[in-house]
Amino acid sequence: MIAEDSRLPFFVYGTLRPGEVNHDLFLRGRTAAEEPGRLTDAVLYDGPGYPYATEGPGGEVRGELVTARPEAYEDLLTALDRLEEYVPGDPRNLYVRVARDVVRADGSAVRAWVYLAAPRVAARLRTAGTRIENGDWLARR
Repeated sequence: MIAEDSRLPFFVYGTLRPGEVNHDLFLRGRTAAEEPGRLTDAVLYDGPGYPYATEGPGGEVRGELVTARPEAYEDLLTALDRLEEYVPGDPRNLYVRVARDVVRADGSAVRAWVYLAAPRVAARLRTAGTRIENGDWLARR
C-alpha cells in the first residue's frame, strides 16, 4: 500500500508522452489529468529507442505531468517501474525513480516522480551520449 503523501504525479518525457508508443499502453484509462511540464536543471539524451534525462544545471526537459486516478495509482506505479526496469536499490537499474519539482505551464511547481538515468548510465551519457539540445523528445526528429 502506498502512503497517501507519496502519491505524487509522474513527469513523463519520452515514450509515455501523448502520441508516443507507450502512452496508450500504460496511461490510457489510468489518468485523471495530463498537462505540459518542464523539469529544470536536467538534460535530455537520445538513447537507443528511448530517452534518458539526467541532472544537469541550467538544462530543461519538456514533457507532461501525469496525475493518476486514485484507484489506478498503485497499478500504474507498478507498471511504470516495470516498464523502466526500475527496482529500488538494484545497481543494474537503467533508470532510478526520484521525486523532483516540475514546473507547470502557469509557472507553479509540483513535486512529481521522474525516471532519471541511473548513475552509471548518466556517466556514460555525459561522456558519449547524444544530447537533445532543446530538451524535447517529440521535437528531436
